[in-house]
Amino acid sequence: MSYRRGFKTEANSTAAEVRGELGLGPLDALDPRALADHLEIPVVPLSAIGADAPDAAHHLHSVEPRAFSAVTVFCGCKRTIVHNDGHTPGRQASDIAHELSHGLLLHPPTPALDDRGCRHWNQDVEDEANWLAGALLITPQAALSIARSALPEDEAAARFGVSNQMVRFRVNVTGARKRVSRARGGAR
Repeated sequence: MSYRRGFKTEANSTAAEVRGELGLGPLDALDPRALADHLEIPVVPLSAIGADAPDAAHHLHSVEPRAFSAVTVFCGCKRTIVHNDGHTPGRQASDIAHELSHGLLLHPPTPALDDRGCRHWNQDVEDEANWLAGALLITPQAALSIARSALPEDEAAARFGVSNQMVRFRVNVTGARKRVSRARGGAR
């Protein structure tokens, strides 16, 4: 994906500002549920809607959990996030942070499906939310700290409350390992 010029810098600034509002430094773990509370966006686990739609909830929670991660539901201008609590805690953190990022980026609501029943998908909007979610959960400074200390992926994931995949993503996209290697006189 090619982000619009300046987007990554803006997203990192937004993440730093939001983390500051929560009293967090760049090396602190961010709890997405605390951010949701701060933004006054309710977060509802999929299992909580089981009484209203038991077959759908069971299917998405237990039979095909990869089919559903999270969604933002709108009622007027009010947002509510529904997420799959059948996922690991680290994955749930990413899913919730992703949906919160849509809100922080002021992405407008769109219908989930078109008139043929096909899913609406705007890759640029999704990529922006992914980038900001990552910046919220593991700042560039945190990625650099992980690389400097050679912290194992699973330990970094536990420390920041995210998945191993999120740690890998952030360390890679920030170039943290390359920067550490260069600083130590390694390969150029």
